[in-house]
Amino acid sequence: MVMATAKSETEDLSTMLGMTVSQIVQAVGGFEGDTAAMVRASVRTAERVFATLDTCDDVIDEASATGREAAGRLRELLASESAADVATELEKLEAVAAHVRRTGESRRLMNRVLGREDQDTPMAGAGRLTMGTLPARPSFFGENDSAEDLFAIAMDREQQKPRLKHVHAQRIDHVATHLVAVVTQAAATGFADERAASESLDEARLAFDLWQTCLAERDQDLV
Repeated sequence: MVMATAKSETEDLSTMLGMTVSQIVQAVGGFEGDTAAMVRASVRTAERVFATLDTCDDVIDEASATGREAAGRLRELLASESAADVATELEKLEAVAAHVRRTGESRRLMNRVLGREDQDTPMAGAGRLTMGTLPARPSFFGENDSAEDLFAIAMDREQQKPRLKHVHAQRIDHVATHLVAVVTQAAATGFADERAASESLDEARLAFDLWQTCLAERDQDLV
């Protein structure tokens, strides 16, 4: 009777875990025919596995929430041109991604114990933004301009300042929007896709550098 009950419990456990009985035995070890002991060990193993997976999922969920909040702060900091604070936010996000990455191996191991393959769909990598994809920066000077030409250009440049200001604002906003979008994309999966998260944070850093260059060019043109 005990053996029949144990067999039933084993089959129930097998169904719950999505594993065959032989896979359970392989995961927890053999018990020389002691099915009841195998069931108890299997339950303990399953509890530990699911507890570990829950912990990993909590890390990912927290990382996702942190990333979304960071994206909101970055939007405000970029608008206020607080470069130092933007850099700090990006450093914090890199630390968050590293924490998720450290739990990734545990998550993969626990899924293998359960006989599961990684089911996450790979996230598309971050798109690359370059200076060449931004609205063109107006140029007023030629290589062979004479002094008279330069005077005329300076006068024209003063008249064109509203247009210059508009173009530079477009360039800066374009880069800022891209940076926030890249962070938001990585946060959507809690940085769980290691390759995509790494690419996204690398692109965020490049976008930050590009944003600072755009600010410097604006200040140079609008003096």
